[in-house]
Amino acid sequence: MNTKQLAKIFKALSNQNRLELYLQIVKKTETSFTTDCECHISEIIGNFNIGAPTISHHLKELANAELIFTEKKGKYLVCKVNEALVKEVTDLLSLQHKE
Repeated sequence: MNTKQLAKIFKALSNQNRLELYLQIVKKTETSFTTDCECHISEIIGNFNIGAPTISHHLKELANAELIFTEKKGKYLVCKVNEALVKEVTDLLSLQHKE
């Protein structure tokens, strides 16, 4: 991972609403009983005092940073956390990281 990619990730998470949205997606994914480990946005949208267009914008920014994958399933939007990217960032930032 290069510094440009890492900066894009941090920029996406630097907005408070976007960070809260991402953490809600992570939380929902962790508690998912399905094998797909996905989050239906309709399940968490009520937790925010912002409109659907703003939520959509934040989701787009998270997807552009590759932190999440989004997919339409019928009339629902489903998100999945990019676990490989999270692991890569965690490893990169780890104090035990060796070059």
